[in-house]
Amino acid sequence: MPRPIALTIAGSDSSGGAGIQADIKTFSALGVYGASVLTALTAQNTTGVQGVHPVPPAFVMAQIASVVDDLDVRAVKTGMLADAAIIEAVVAGLEAAGRPLPLVVDPVMVATSGDVLLAPDAIETVRTRLIPAATLVTPNLPEAAQLTGEAIAETEAEIRHQLSALQRLGARAVLLKGGHGHGDDAVDYLAIGARVVPISAPRIDTRHTHGTGCTLSAAIAAFLAIGDDLETAVRRAKRYVHEAIEAGGALGVGRGNGPVDHLYALPIPDTSS
Repeated sequence: MPRPIALTIAGSDSSGGAGIQADIKTFSALGVYGASVLTALTAQNTTGVQGVHPVPPAFVMAQIASVVDDLDVRAVKTGMLADAAIIEAVVAGLEAAGRPLPLVVDPVMVATSGDVLLAPDAIETVRTRLIPAATLVTPNLPEAAQLTGEAIAETEAEIRHQLSALQRLGARAVLLKGGHGHGDDAVDYLAIGARVVPISAPRIDTRHTHGTGCTLSAAIAAFLAIGDDLETAVRRAKRYVHEAIEAGGALGVGRGNGPVDHLYALPIPDTSS
């Protein structure tokens, strides 16, 4: 059987922990062939983002057309899209593909370091153009607050209210991530139709969280490409990210918010001889 193919449409992280680099590592670790469309170059490391260079929207569309014209893409994820023009180009490019593809939208707005990765005037374009095209939207608590125009949810009732608000924007399903919350467990809430499913994992006390959102959305897209239903894909992706965070401390990469270990399950080759 040919290997399933997933496509990431996102920015490049020069330090390798997030963005396109994290997505390709995740796809590979999960047995999926990864294709990519770059939306922006960043000068970035574990301490912050030093510069952003957006890709021209027409060239973003050209990359999408090139990939889907040749490769049998089974699922797509988006990450950093930088500005409104690039978002429009991504939506138009996927519409021009001529076949519906599962689309996981990670509405990247701010890096783990706190640096802004989405132009403020592009948030409305995310609401009106990108979310309605999504199979699943995966905001964290601050991103959900920005998209709904409300305060950051602190209670389960507020989380459920924001899930409904995001679904009303057109998303077929929403995964509201609880990593920015409090308590012993990190609880994500998956809304599919009228059903809300809490998905919990023990919270890990670590600074190695760079790229977790990218990695989770990429893992979901990978499992969708393999053929999982949405809830199964989300549950399997959550387990993968949890274990990658646990293993991240052993990498020893960077002086700031270090990356997770995307390849934790792969054997390390013996290079001693």
